[in-house]
Amino acid sequence: MSNLINLEAVGKSYGVRPLLDGVSLGVAAGERIGVVGLNGGGKTTLLEILAGVSEPDSGRVSRTRDLRLAVVTQRTELPAGTVRDAVLSHYTAEHEWAADARIRSIVDGLGITALGLDSPTATLSGGERRRVALAAALVGDVDLIVLDEPTNHLDVEGVRWLADHLLARRTAVVVVTHDRWFLDTVCERTWEVAGGRVEQYEGGYADWVFARAERARLAATAEDKRRNLARKELAWLQRGAKARTSKPRYRIEAAEALIADVPEPRDSVELTAFARRRLGKTVLELEDATLCAGDRTVLDKATWRIGPGDRIGLVGVNGSGKTTLLRLLAGESEPLSGKRIQGKTVSLGYLSQELDELPGQMRVLEAVEEVARRVVLGKQELSASQLAEKLGFPAARQWTPVDDLSGGERRRLQLTRLLMAEPNVLLLDEPTNDLDIDTLQQLEDLLDSWPGTMVVVSHDRYLVERVCDAVYGLLGDGRVTHLPGGIDEYLARRRDAGDNESKRTALPAKPAPAESSSVSAADHRAAMKELGRLERRLDALHKRENELHGLLAAHATDPGKLVELNTELKAVLAEKDDVEARWLETSELVE
Repeated sequence: MSNLINLEAVGKSYGVRPLLDGVSLGVAAGERIGVVGLNGGGKTTLLEILAGVSEPDSGRVSRTRDLRLAVVTQRTELPAGTVRDAVLSHYTAEHEWAADARIRSIVDGLGITALGLDSPTATLSGGERRRVALAAALVGDVDLIVLDEPTNHLDVEGVRWLADHLLARRTAVVVVTHDRWFLDTVCERTWEVAGGRVEQYEGGYADWVFARAERARLAATAEDKRRNLARKELAWLQRGAKARTSKPRYRIEAAEALIADVPEPRDSVELTAFARRRLGKTVLELEDATLCAGDRTVLDKATWRIGPGDRIGLVGVNGSGKTTLLRLLAGESEPLSGKRIQGKTVSLGYLSQELDELPGQMRVLEAVEEVARRVVLGKQELSASQLAEKLGFPAARQWTPVDDLSGGERRRLQLTRLLMAEPNVLLLDEPTNDLDIDTLQQLEDLLDSWPGTMVVVSHDRYLVERVCDAVYGLLGDGRVTHLPGGIDEYLARRRDAGDNESKRTALPAKPAPAESSSVSAADHRAAMKELGRLERRLDALHKRENELHGLLAAHATDPGKLVELNTELKAVLAEKDDVEARWLETSELVE
């Protein structure tokens, strides 16, 4: 089958800097491809060339005839008019789209109904406009969907809905995102844009991490910093991260050698003990607090105590009041009733979603050193320059005037200055916004060993599950609810709440697209059992394959024995291919 789009030796430069240099690749029907790379490395440029939004400087782009394409990039503009005009312009009457379960799912799943179909697009916020543009792209019957950071401005529930929706469609997808859970869940292939080239990998984020770490191991000149970060990320993936990999167990064995001596991401007992010595017993407490965000009640005489060393992820739907609650914890607002208590030894660091005023006439390094020249984060002592480099400012970029920084760079500078102040309580509101995956890994590495109390609001469930020990949710009942089962429990509660609401309004509950083909509990258990059997068989076949290669080398001068061994090797390889194919099919059922 021919590709929907082919790029042949494509080049694209801005000024003297080549973003793409001789890139050749293709997108086949039904493929789901994730695009990763450093900020400014050419990911958006690649997407815009694929989608025909911009033209390459050199090379050739070919598309199949009558290709149906939907595109949402950072430059996508909404037409003037209402939300209904932007999303449902193909329907002349409301009953036409309301009778289509797929369209209803999109309108509800992305919160378009809550925005109001008759709302003028001109009055929408930036995040609301992105959601409307995404809905408009998804409602169409297309062959390929091209998306640039679609999970920005979506809450955890929205990200889960989008993943389920894309998995249920047969449409090809090319998506740039830093959301690693989304990459792992949705994508079958990964493109890494770096140095003007595009490296291609099978599988999602977990597979890409394995492949990149293996590439670093094989390349004797690979820099130690990147290799060590990849080893730590591998250790995290192996120790229970909610990740999805298409590699059978025997293929991971080589990567496991990389992480044999890697310590746990953090020693929670040691960090908590250290935090208690720094903070004492009282950190932040809310007693009988009532808090509102507009006409929504966030807290209703609620009590919440945050102790020394607590590492908390705070989740909730957009508009539930997470940012309002964080501002209360930071002391930037007061409760309507009740009280906020802050420990005497608390030194707060609050990263808001707004860009704080930065010293525009200074250079980046000067702006960091204005706070401090050195910082101790856990067991790491770093200079201002070293911390800036970890958070995405290489040495050459550290002499850039602050006024010349992009929005994403200004956000990273804000975070760098915050950490240089050595707070012992961190309040982080969407810290992953505008960070690429490499910078996210560096941030997580810092937070792993950070010995203090931390509350994180983020739609990036991978970050929450990695750096936080507990998850709390705002479920609309005026309380801060502890969720021992983490984000999975939060999503289950939200789904149950939606089912109950549907029953109360006498509307039949509709399963999410990915659940329409779900298996029963008995089938799931049977599939898990079969998966284990197949993995054991793959291990045995892999072991026999290695033995046969050794025997072939040992009997190189015995033609008769060589024929016998080669016949057996071919049979082993054929069976291994068959078992691996069955493993992949069974793993899809389990997931």
